[in-house]
Amino acid sequence: MNEPQAAVARVYGEPVLEVPQDLYIPPDALEVFLDTFEGPLDLLLYLIRKNNLNVLDIPMAELTHQYMTYVDMMRANQLELAAEYLLMAALLIEIKSRMLLPSPPQAQEEQADPRAELVRRLLEYEQIKLAAQRLDALPQATRDFALVEVWIEQAAVKRLPQVNLDDLRNMWLELLRREQVNRHHRVTREQLSVREHMTRILRRLQDQKFVEFCDLFETGKGVAELLVTFLAVLELARENLVSVTQQQAYSTIFVKLNESSLDV
Repeated sequence: MNEPQAAVARVYGEPVLEVPQDLYIPPDALEVFLDTFEGPLDLLLYLIRKNNLNVLDIPMAELTHQYMTYVDMMRANQLELAAEYLLMAALLIEIKSRMLLPSPPQAQEEQADPRAELVRRLLEYEQIKLAAQRLDALPQATRDFALVEVWIEQAAVKRLPQVNLDDLRNMWLELLRREQVNRHHRVTREQLSVREHMTRILRRLQDQKFVEFCDLFETGKGVAELLVTFLAVLELARENLVSVTQQQAYSTIFVKLNESSLDV
């Protein structure tokens, strides 16, 4: 029994059992470039490290020769050469020429090294490249590990934010301001009971789920009435008979009757 012949390739999902006789393979299709660079600085840094050159004292003649050899190789292989490679080649030739030209004796001490700017750019590029390699070595989602999402069907309890003491103080000042606007000039003496006001507030809250904080105060009866009512609300909150809440910071304050006070 003959074994099935293995396919040499697949075209549009169909197996090809034999190589076509008229198949044309361009000469450049099988060339492999082992070294790829991200720009002229990357190429210069590669040449410096490969030949163990001192980046602070670069031999410009040798470096320029190696750089131009690589550029000529890319041209010979008909690669699209970026303009920045040619610009760097012109810069290297300029630095090399400036180092070969003699300078006046009196200006030798004041003249800056033509290689200084190139050295600075190379050192900065190397630091950025090393930092990028360290960042790339960190674990990344979808590359080094997969993200897992778990859906838990559970009703979240809505928690209202706690009332800030500053909000209570501001509300009290607002009540005082309202009372001063609506107050009457009466001189009376009356006995006010905090417990009596607590009972009145509890009875009112039994019929409503939420009551606005300001609605618990009756304006026009004087500051003493407001003060006793305010103390009654605070005492109810301290005894955990009511809850003082608000939907978000700086919003309206509400008073709610707790379940523990329904039997009161």
